[in-house]
Amino acid sequence: MAEQKDLDFTYTTIDEIFRLSMGESGDYSGAKYDGNFSMSLEEAQKAKHKFIADSLNITKGSKVLDMACGWAPFIRYIIHERNAESIGLTLSQGQADACQKNGYNVMVKDCRYVKPEDFGTFDAITCIGGLEHFCSVEEWQAGKQKEVYRDFFKTVHDLLPVGGRFYMQTMTFSKNMIEFEELDVNAKKGSAAYVMALMVKEFPGSWLPYGPEMVIKCAEPGFKLISQSSGRLDYIETIAQWRKKFRKFNLKKYWLYLSLIPRYFTDMEFRHLVAIFKVSPNKVCFEKEVMDHYRLVFEKV
Repeated sequence: MAEQKDLDFTYTTIDEIFRLSMGESGDYSGAKYDGNFSMSLEEAQKAKHKFIADSLNITKGSKVLDMACGWAPFIRYIIHERNAESIGLTLSQGQADACQKNGYNVMVKDCRYVKPEDFGTFDAITCIGGLEHFCSVEEWQAGKQKEVYRDFFKTVHDLLPVGGRFYMQTMTFSKNMIEFEELDVNAKKGSAAYVMALMVKEFPGSWLPYGPEMVIKCAEPGFKLISQSSGRLDYIETIAQWRKKFRKFNLKKYWLYLSLIPRYFTDMEFRHLVAIFKVSPNKVCFEKEVMDHYRLVFEKV
């Protein structure tokens, strides 16, 4: 799994730039347009939050655990729109600090190891984008990917009552995924080999599940699937809107961009990450159907 240092590199490093671009509780996961791309990004994110809350039967007083909560956009929604109670977990110190500053109950903790004695049990649990970081390349190569996912579902199972629901949103590899040995940052720009190599560098310690079927199978027999939908096209639009926001001028934000220039000339790995600002590897992978994106709702049996 991606360790705290890995996620700090990806998330804490860009924390201030992100909040200056997206807002204090901006959502850094795929929105829900359902084909209506005339919606604003904010409207589509709210539509996603409503879909999740409705799917999990979150109402006034519901106790919700938001695993891999990011900057707490879903927590903000259920507190203000549903009068629910929530605890958020992240491995990024930068995210936790920002959430706490904004009044949300968020702490740095590995959600894979949460037990009922830590916070009690919950009426509903979410994990929006977290599964993508649970299995490392090395664990996948060692044949441990399914074990990692089964152990995680056992953790979630122990935290819910019978009939309690769990929402998961995750990227997966899709029908055009290539062999790992083909990944190469020196491959042709825009090729699957190139963008997948950038993906590995953007999200160190992370490897995706092979389709939703792998995830659903690993959830059995403790959970039954309630609903499944692909958000691949929605994510392509989400990324396009994010990139506009990241590029929108803000003096403080652009000063932070300029402060990274010395590192560009001294750190080859950082240069690869800068390439991500020129081309979104996620977006290209979705367009080429190297990757897909799924919304999964489970119920404990």
